Amino acid sequence: MIYLYILTGALFIISLVFDKEKSFKALKVAWKKLKKISPSFIKMLILVSITLYMFPDKTIAKYLGGNGLFTGTILASVLGSVTIMPGFIAFPLSGILLEKGISYMVISSFSSTLMMVGILTFPIEKEYFGAKLAVVRNISSYFISLIIALAIGLFYGEVIL
Repeated sequence: MIYLYILTGALFIISLVFDKEKSFKALKVAWKKLKKISPSFIKMLILVSITLYMFPDKTIAKYLGGNGLFTGTILASVLGSVTIMPGFIAFPLSGILLEKGISYMVISSFSSTLMMVGILTFPIEKEYFGAKLAVVRNISSYFISLIIALAIGLFYGEVIL
């Protein structure tokens, strides 16, 4: 991440050399956009934090591993849809669940809905993309996640057709 900051700083300095006025104008526009999106982003962070507190990894493993494969997959997809988190948290959590004996199909359902479906982020999506697009995107992402989970189950031999 530090490389990205260094690259951004270097490019901004180059921009200043070429045109100071445009560079500062761009900073002002960026600042206005940051101020506009910050309240929604802070609300989302609060909701995600509360959700993560309510569903620690031990609780998730207990409910996802104790049920049948398909029941666990559906439950995992619902939990993943509600509990959105970034990849750098989702993938280590998936590794922990794998160590606890959760099937690949359940883990893929959970992790893909974590990344693709956003019930908690729906208000932000609705604000920026419109309600119809946000609903279509979330529903299609949910079904795509279930298809991915089934494919993973087939690949690892957990589901036999």
